[in-house]
Amino acid sequence: MAPQRRKFVDGLDDENKPSSKRVKNNVHSSDRYVLCDNTNQMFSFYNRRSSKPSNDFSDSASFSQKKCTALFNEYASPDESDLIGPEGVERFCRDIGVEPENIVTLVLAWKMDAKQMGYFTLKEWIKGLSDLQCDSIPKLRSKIDYLRSLLNDPTSFKSIYRYAFDFAKDKDQRSMDIETAKAMLQLLLGKQWSLFPYFHQFLDQSKYKVINKDQWCNVLEFSRTISSDLRNYDEDGAWPVLLDEFVEWYRKCVIGETLD
Repeated sequence: MAPQRRKFVDGLDDENKPSSKRVKNNVHSSDRYVLCDNTNQMFSFYNRRSSKPSNDFSDSASFSQKKCTALFNEYASPDESDLIGPEGVERFCRDIGVEPENIVTLVLAWKMDAKQMGYFTLKEWIKGLSDLQCDSIPKLRSKIDYLRSLLNDPTSFKSIYRYAFDFAKDKDQRSMDIETAKAMLQLLLGKQWSLFPYFHQFLDQSKYKVINKDQWCNVLEFSRTISSDLRNYDEDGAWPVLLDEFVEWYRKCVIGETLD
C-alpha cells in the first residue's frame, strides 16, 4: 500500500428420521428416544444437550465479537479508543506477517470498508473481521492466502481497484495526487499489466499532477481490453484524453512510429 497518509448439532436430518412416536414420560426434555414403528423396538437414543461445543471446535470455528473487540483494543490509539492509527496499523501488520504496503493490507482494508488509509475504526474492524470470522491473530494469519486469492477473481479485483481510489486519495480532494496514483497503480497493476512500466514512465514525464476517478477506472479497463501492441485501440473511442496521450506517446517514444 502507498505510504500511510502524512502516514470471518449434531442430530438426525429430517429425511433420515423414521416415522415414530416419541416417549415423553419420565424423560428429560433434553433427551430424545426414537422408537421404530415397524418393529416396536428402540431405533436410537440421542442426548441433545444444549451445552457448548468442545473447546477445540469452538476455538477454531466460532467467532466472538468480544474477542474481536479485545484484539482491536490491543492496537487502538491511546488517546482514541475507537480508532487504530498508523502506528497501530503498522504493529498489526507486523503481527499478521505482512507489510503495511503489501497488497494484502489493501484487500483487508477493502473487507473492512475502511475509509482512510492508515486508520481502522472499531466499526470497520468488526465489519471486516466478522466477515472473515477472525477474532485472533492466528486466525487472521490463516486467511492471508484467501485474501490474496481474491485478487485473482476479476469481479473482486475490480471492486478492490475502484475502492483503492477513494481509500488512498486525500479526503478533502476529488482527485488523487499523481505520486500516490503511481504507487497504487504499481501495487495493483504492476505485476499483471505488461504496459505498466511504460505507463508509469509516461506519467513521470507528463503534465498530470492528479488523476480523477474516471481516469483511474478507465486505466483498469484499458489494461484489460487493449492488447500490448495497442492494435485494437480505437482512437475514436470514449477513452479519456490521458489514455489517448499515453498511446500517442508510446507509439512515438517506444515503438518509434512516425505520426502523420
